Amino acid sequence: MKKTLLALAAIAASSASFAQSSVTLYGVVDASLESVKGGTAAAGSNTVTRVSSDNLATSRLGFRGTEDLGGGLKGNFVLETGVKSDTGVSGSNGRFFDRAAWLGLSGGFGELRLGRQDSSIGMIAGNTSLLGAQGYDDLRIVNTFASNKYRRLDNAITYVLPTLLPGLSAQVQYSTQADGTTNTIAGSGGGETGGDIGKTWGLNAQYAANGLVAGLGYVNGKANAAGSVKDSAALVYAGYDFAVAKLTGYYNMDKTTDAAEIRRVYGIRVDVPVSQQFAVQASVAKAKNTSADANGAPTVAGDADNATIVALKGVYALSKRTSVYGLFTNVNNGDASSLGVASYANTAGNTARGLAVGVAHKF
Repeated sequence: MKKTLLALAAIAASSASFAQSSVTLYGVVDASLESVKGGTAAAGSNTVTRVSSDNLATSRLGFRGTEDLGGGLKGNFVLETGVKSDTGVSGSNGRFFDRAAWLGLSGGFGELRLGRQDSSIGMIAGNTSLLGAQGYDDLRIVNTFASNKYRRLDNAITYVLPTLLPGLSAQVQYSTQADGTTNTIAGSGGGETGGDIGKTWGLNAQYAANGLVAGLGYVNGKANAAGSVKDSAALVYAGYDFAVAKLTGYYNMDKTTDAAEIRRVYGIRVDVPVSQQFAVQASVAKAKNTSADANGAPTVAGDADNATIVALKGVYALSKRTSVYGLFTNVNNGDASSLGVASYANTAGNTARGLAVGVAHKF
């Protein structure tokens, strides 16, 4: 009898333990048909029509888990990989969980996360409801630090502050970037090892309440082994929802200490909810000093490498999970600017544009 009671107690305790933890499988599948105009030095101006992935949102597969440890303490993790819907390829640059791989603890003190995760500016740029870092979006077309080189950080330590004011969130972050063999960062260009290369710190603060949104992010990273060349980037945005339309403006700055110019992007966009299912967005951005070397540093002085980007987006929700969309972006390049849409190669001075229609499903 005692053994039976003990067994039942053990089962009950085990069931309670399992009830306090959960793992969620989630993802996005995004596919579209697009026509993109660009150009190469050999072929001149050219247009390609193709099936593509990730134009509205990045296709991905992820696992999110949490466990209640008691006393208000929780253990959390996220493992997430990008999956190309047009080819089935997963991950990038030899990584499987290329989008996120971190473990953390949260409680009344806030949250501490360790591993690969969004940078302090990357999490703002990658928020599609704010700015966006997809192939038809301003920041990705200009190839800003927030959308590429510092979009995510390896070996990062992130402290998310507790909520001090309703609607206010903030975090501080540091990355050692050292993996024991090659202490390099994506896009560093030098392939250097050891030293300080890749060591990065950043912070951000964001506010969203009563129709108002505002935020800023900053990152500072060492771009060479000696730490003598440094990258810095700032991203600031503000917007207000007037119910009939939401207006958002932003400013992005990228600077490398050995570069003659600072890359800047100014943008403004308006989102209009035409109905409960259909929303449209129009935006215009001005990019200055768009030419860049392997380190992302602008290389052309003057206004010749400036560009103007105009974009239109329409999204119709078929359900809570599935949407169809249309995108159009036009890039008017200066004589020394070669920006392209959806990562399609372009030559300096050539106008680039892209048109895509697609479907995105969340699960």
